[in-house]
This record gives sequence, C-alpha cells and structure tokens, in this order.
Amino acid sequence: MRIVRFGRLGGPEVLQFESVEVAAPDRGQLQIQVKAIGLNRAEALMRAGAYIQQPSLPAGLGLEAAGVVVQLGEGVDGFVLGEAVSVIPAIDMAEWPTYAEYINVPVERVVAHPPNLTWEEAAAAWMQYLTAYGALIQVGNLQRGEVVAITAASSSVGLAAIQIANAVGALTVACTREYSKRQALLDAGAAHVIVTDDEDLAIRLKEIAGEEGVKLVLDPIGGPIFEPLTEAMGRGGMLIEYGGLSGQPTPFPLGMVLGKSLTLRGFLVHEVTGDPQHLAAAKRYIIDGLANGALRPIIAQTFPFEQIVEAHRYLESNAQIGKVVVTI
Repeated sequence: MRIVRFGRLGGPEVLQFESVEVAAPDRGQLQIQVKAIGLNRAEALMRAGAYIQQPSLPAGLGLEAAGVVVQLGEGVDGFVLGEAVSVIPAIDMAEWPTYAEYINVPVERVVAHPPNLTWEEAAAAWMQYLTAYGALIQVGNLQRGEVVAITAASSSVGLAAIQIANAVGALTVACTREYSKRQALLDAGAAHVIVTDDEDLAIRLKEIAGEEGVKLVLDPIGGPIFEPLTEAMGRGGMLIEYGGLSGQPTPFPLGMVLGKSLTLRGFLVHEVTGDPQHLAAAKRYIIDGLANGALRPIIAQTFPFEQIVEAHRYLESNAQIGKVVVTI
C-alpha cells in the first residue's frame, strides 16, 4: 500500500509517498481501507516542526479518516466487514497516522457514522465538532441567548462552532480578517460578521453584545487580539484559547480580567478524546447532529491522494472556507 511520510522538517514538498506491506490489525484493532482523509492545521505544523509534538523522523501524519472496515482484529465486536466508519483523532498522530491507503485503528476510536454522510464529510467531521463541542458546551457551558464571538471563523472549527452555537440558540458573531469571506460566513449561519481588517473589533462587539457583553470567546489566534476581545466581554465571561496562530506574544489583559472577573482558559481536543465520559457525550451529540442535519461539514476543496503536497499548500494558504479533504 501507499503511505505518506516525511523524513525532514519543512514545507509541503517534504511529504513523500512510500510503498509498505499492509500489516494485520492487532488485538483490539480493526483495519480500514481509507476513502477520504480530513486535513488539519496541526499536521502542517508538525510537518514543519512547529507543533506541540516533535516527531521522530521519518514520520507519518494524519488525524482523521473515513473508509470501509476490511479486517477485524482479535477481540473486536460491534463492527462488521464492509461497514462504513470514520476515525476519532488520536492523541498521538505519529503513532496512529491516517495518510495511508489502509490503517489499523483501536476499536474505541472508530465510529459507524450516519449513512447520510459522504466519505468526504465523514472524514471532515470529528476534529472540528469535537473541538467546538468540547470548548463551547463542555467547558464554556454556552446557553441560549448568550453572545459568542468566534475568531478564525472560516476555519472548519469556526464553522462547526457557528453550527453548534446556533443549535444552542446563542447569538453567533463570526470574526474574519477578509471581507471576501463575509457573505460565506453569513450563509453558514453567523448572525453577525466582523471583518477585523476593516472594522474596530472591540467597538463592533460592544455594539452587537450590548450591556451584557460577550459571554464566550472561542479563539485559535492569540497575540494582540486578546485586548479587544476582553474589552468587549461581559462580567464573568470566558475566553477559550485553542491555538496560537498569530505567532506573536499574547498580552495578559490584567485590568479586564480583574475588573470583569474573566476566565482565560486553554483548551485542547485531547480533553475530550482522552476522557471516556466526555468523549461518549460528545459522540452522542455529534452523531445526532450529523444525522438530523443540524451539523453539516463544509468542504472547502478536495484533492486526490496523489496531490497531497498541493493539498497541504492550499491548507496553508488560508484561502479556504471549511475543511480541506483528500480522497483515495
């Protein structure tokens, strides 16, 4: 089978195809013939050596996939050959990469997804919805009528957060740097869109949120944006940080935090995937939402497996609205 690995850190061009034997699944694992792979920013960061995890080279990549069960390891129950399944992201993608034609996956990380999903949608679902659900619902306890500000809103997690917040009945404010993405975010369900390159973020958030202020902020950017975000937050609000895309120092807004009793909270999806109870609740919510249409992955563009390098270039372009998917 073909797999994708990288033997040195760098840009997309370091990704290389290799041919390896297909290993049988171990006890407690099942083997999946991969039909689609959902790409994530974490994979580009790890490939470049900028991720929280440093790989031992040569290394594989990949957190998400969907495909068909083709072999069951010893002790595996609850799945049948030929069943359509998708993969819960692993905590260690170097140990469990998905950029391959066949993958062996622990049974507890495999989901029989709703049949209304395409392969691309199934491969694109879990990272974005687990992250958004874990942050907004399990950590942020978002409630009907509260104002939630979502930065980097055109990302897959940003779009997932819009859908989940709308399902709760919260008021969604999508923040993006580019005016060209404004209408797409409104079409995706955002009640308001702030174009941060053209508008004053704090002023616009205050206008939208009114006296109560912004209750919850979901941000993967960090850096200077902390100051206008916290300025617009209401008393007792929470800012959930799940990234650090700005690459700039992030100030601690001491006056705002003290004056409004704010909570600044770091969050990783591993808080959900690493806790069986949290993961079980999240899976029920996401599967129900995917089945009834309240949650629907938005695919920005698909690439064939042979164009994995081009797919990574597009992933890093920030031009996309939604998920980048590779099909096999």
